[in-house]
Amino acid sequence: MSVGHQDGSPPPSSSPCSSRAPISNYYPIGHDLKHPDDRYRLEHDGSSFESQGVLSPLLPGSPHATALRSNSIEMQDSGISSLENEREAQRINRKMDLYLLPLLSLLYLFNGLDRGNIGNAQTQGFTHDIGALPDDLNLAVSLFFVTFVLFQMPSAAVGQWLGPSTWLPIMMLCWGLITTIQAFIWGKVALITTRLLIGVFEAGFYPTCIVYLGSFYSRFDLATRIGLFYGQYAIASAFSGALSYAIFQVSHAWLKPWQLLFIIEGFLTCVLGAVAWLWLPTGPRGAWFLSHSERQFVVDRVGGVEPNAAKYSSLTRRDLVETLRDWKLWYVLVFNICASVPVTAFSVFLPLVVQGMGYESVEANLMSVPPAVCGAVGLYLFASSSDRHRERGWHIVGALVVALGGLVGVVGSVSNAAKYASLCVFLFGSYVPPPLTVAWLSGNTPTAGKRALVVGANGLGNLAGAIGSQLYRAEYAPGYKLPLVVTLGFVGVALTGYVAYRYTLRAVNARRAAIRKSKSAEQIEAERVDSVRHADRKWVFVYDL
Repeated sequence: MSVGHQDGSPPPSSSPCSSRAPISNYYPIGHDLKHPDDRYRLEHDGSSFESQGVLSPLLPGSPHATALRSNSIEMQDSGISSLENEREAQRINRKMDLYLLPLLSLLYLFNGLDRGNIGNAQTQGFTHDIGALPDDLNLAVSLFFVTFVLFQMPSAAVGQWLGPSTWLPIMMLCWGLITTIQAFIWGKVALITTRLLIGVFEAGFYPTCIVYLGSFYSRFDLATRIGLFYGQYAIASAFSGALSYAIFQVSHAWLKPWQLLFIIEGFLTCVLGAVAWLWLPTGPRGAWFLSHSERQFVVDRVGGVEPNAAKYSSLTRRDLVETLRDWKLWYVLVFNICASVPVTAFSVFLPLVVQGMGYESVEANLMSVPPAVCGAVGLYLFASSSDRHRERGWHIVGALVVALGGLVGVVGSVSNAAKYASLCVFLFGSYVPPPLTVAWLSGNTPTAGKRALVVGANGLGNLAGAIGSQLYRAEYAPGYKLPLVVTLGFVGVALTGYVAYRYTLRAVNARRAAIRKSKSAEQIEAERVDSVRHADRKWVFVYDL
């Protein structure tokens, strides 16, 4: 039963594609809720949460609950079953997986390539050739993350206003052009300037894509897709290593290998930006690869909100104020920064760390591929399991445990072979926390405007890049022992923090359940529809754990 029809009146007639929630997801009459997680699971009405983000759990035995129960039985008798809806949802998901997800993933692959290729270039003497020092590279990478972080929320807001199908290609064309120009720079100032500008234009790409995907997929289909999407960050490291290895074999009369790298990758980024401009639909209603009924199903499933200019102008001052006041966001953000240190650092410095294990400069680029692939595989496995089990917190914690174990092996191993194997284990778990965190935050933010800002604010986790770029300095080469030990400390803090965050949300859910138990059905309905409390601050809202 959709939240929109909780007045007890029968829902309007609809096609089998309509979004319906099974009555078992409400408090059943006489059900004994002995365990907090039982109440949590029973309060999670799948389609109502997906369509409105706010639940209206009903007290056992209330007239409201009885009316809903009757309506649900009538719907089931009419042949509209949740199983049929699930099959329809999966069929439509497969179409979007085919027509939408691959292109977005490819775009993000080049986002990662153009961000991290400076590390590959450095193995070919990049800073020496442009008249800069090795430490200037660390400074430029750190400053990249300054603009990258500062412009996350503003760029996400622009994407909310213009629409992702417009803003994503514009960003790609801009940073692709600057990446190409980077092949002809000279000196420290030019190096820093180009990295600052790339940071500005890459800043809003990830949050805009997450909001865009969230307009097509329901919340417990989203983490797997974010995993496949974000996994391109790991694949970028692998592909960058393989592509760099191939390009560095090419001899050119007057261009150096690292110049060819920037020119080729920058040009390809611009080409993909033009393709995205022509390919990406404005939203579910404009999805040319879906039929009319399929478009309506997708729009209904996510609450009738889709990314277009008219919708995006609805970003309100209250969305901004509530985002800034959301202590839970800033609480988890600290631990997300800690968990992101390995990912952001190794996106640039992985070839250099591998080079320190005894590989030659060109060979190091190729040998950076397997660890990065391990990161992508680990991310997909954890993300798909998270969606399947409808759980976020323990999956993030489990991945951090794997990463911690691998990093201990890297630090403590004597032989280079053991270090390399441990590095693969380390990256297997390292790529999981950031995308699962953004899926967690997105699912726990019911309004579109605040969701865009929350996802943008989560981009502050990229401050980890500034930390990582200062850790992995040339003075610690070739073993990078101290930076790896410090990284281990960050991962340990993140592990503790995510456990605490999950228990915090669980305590909030329990407190809200106690409040609802003392309220009448009329008071619960009033809380759901009034504007006294906003979005997830309503006590009828139940957080995903």
